[in-house]
Amino acid sequence: MNNAFGKAYGKSRIINDGNAAGDILECAEGLSFWGGVDPETGRIIDVHHPNHGQLVSGKILMMPTSRGSCSGSGVLLQLSLNALAPAALVFCEHEEILTLGALVSDRIFDRPLPTIVLPKTEYERLARCNSATLSQGRLSADDFTLELDRVEPGQLCLTEKDKSVLSGEAGTANKMAMEIICLMAAVNGAVELTDVTKGHIDGCILAHSANLIFAEKLADLGARVSIPTTINAISVDRENWQSQNVPQDFGNRASRLADAYVKMGVRPVFTCAPYLLDDAPELGETIGWSESNAVIFANSVLGARSPKHPDYLDLFIAMTGRAPEAGVYTEAGRVPRTIVEVELPLDNHDDLLWPLLGWLAGRCSPNNIPVLRGLEGTNPATDDLKALCAAFGTTSGAPMLHVAGLTPEAYLPPSPDAERHVIRRSDLVAAWKELNRGDCKIDLVAIGSPHASLSEISQIVELLAGRRCNASTQMIITAGRDTLLAATGEGLTEKLAAAGVRLLPDLCWCSITEPIFPRHAKGLMTNSGKYAHYAHGISGRHARLAGIRDCVEAAVTGTAKAQVPGWISDRAAE
Repeated sequence: MNNAFGKAYGKSRIINDGNAAGDILECAEGLSFWGGVDPETGRIIDVHHPNHGQLVSGKILMMPTSRGSCSGSGVLLQLSLNALAPAALVFCEHEEILTLGALVSDRIFDRPLPTIVLPKTEYERLARCNSATLSQGRLSADDFTLELDRVEPGQLCLTEKDKSVLSGEAGTANKMAMEIICLMAAVNGAVELTDVTKGHIDGCILAHSANLIFAEKLADLGARVSIPTTINAISVDRENWQSQNVPQDFGNRASRLADAYVKMGVRPVFTCAPYLLDDAPELGETIGWSESNAVIFANSVLGARSPKHPDYLDLFIAMTGRAPEAGVYTEAGRVPRTIVEVELPLDNHDDLLWPLLGWLAGRCSPNNIPVLRGLEGTNPATDDLKALCAAFGTTSGAPMLHVAGLTPEAYLPPSPDAERHVIRRSDLVAAWKELNRGDCKIDLVAIGSPHASLSEISQIVELLAGRRCNASTQMIITAGRDTLLAATGEGLTEKLAAAGVRLLPDLCWCSITEPIFPRHAKGLMTNSGKYAHYAHGISGRHARLAGIRDCVEAAVTGTAKAQVPGWISDRAAE
């Protein structure tokens, strides 16, 4: 956190103005709206969250900060369009995802959604109240009233080109984009904007209508990206959905959403793992990405620089080539503020270690960048680090992590006041149990969240060793178009088809719904900590989490092992 940001967040501030009144719903833990809140009901659906089952609609919703997916901004916009949004949002720590959704709701769709940041003491005082009222910049609850400072981007140093865009000379769409970028800069305490070289768009999944409404509105206003920009996985197999029993209306709208971004100049790669492409960002490169796993991997493993930009802000940045210079764009913003010591025997572990560690590390450091120590003797593959980063993003709002001895900036000294945590074998056991709630009879094995790499596909072919999937079990792998093309060139897709394995482009498990998700399937297994965390909120099924070898065995036998793996369990130490 830079000094300007810390100073700004020491005040009671209103970021997005408006009037509101309602009962207070305090969430002691941050919440990912994507996969955590149903946009059609306003109910919290994340089964791992303490407030599971409660309604956010009409509430003065309090949480220290948000968590998880960049797509939470889109869910909030959909709630607003459905008249199911919270009456107001109240944070006490750095928050961007829901703040951006509230700004888009207000500035582009004329639906105010008040957003407030309070110092810790005032936040805790408000949390003890039952209800609150916001009127004309004044927050009242019980026997106290707070005067709120309005956030204004007046101190921002802009280039002449920035000013011309802000004045409307580059068109209405660019003007709106620059206005929101400047407001987000003020939220972050930034004093200037920075150039970015690449973009990645995340808000292209038809999880709700808001994403389509937003994209088509911007495209109709003439929005165009100004830097090389890729696009995330979408909600349909773009070329083949008509033959996959996808409802016509859904398929058409999902295709329109993809088309809107392609019309704006976005490269149609349709992958949630853009770091697997040939033009992956380089060490020190300043980029403007969304999609939580991609941002965390780019920062942590590649050493590129991008905050976890909320959905919709990613498009504004790609349009202007400019972003608020704050957070992990700065050296100070990349310093670890949590130290996580990993204490466990590492002999004989499999690739399941990495999603479990990522999920636990996020819980240890829900809001700050951590450094993991104790893994120096391991030799993780790129796929292991991909799994680590993706799982970390489900439980932490931080845009990166460091791993001592493994990641390029782990040399950065932790802040003097860094919190310290320890991950022990017992924590791994508890995490395994939390992420293995599903049936042991496996109907579906889901691989590719994030998108599978060529090496993962090759490994699955080797592990199958000529065997076929069980007659009652489907195995589906999602991967980017470039990866599938390479797999076809190496003869891997033919071997997988012979084994009864399906390969799907464009989609990712975080966007797959019925009928692509088999309606009959109850028992679900995955090698993804991210999908294991979100699966119930997306599909209504609990998952089982395992390493890729055990996933293949489950696909062949139709069953999963019920016991904790030996290398995790206490029995392994006896």
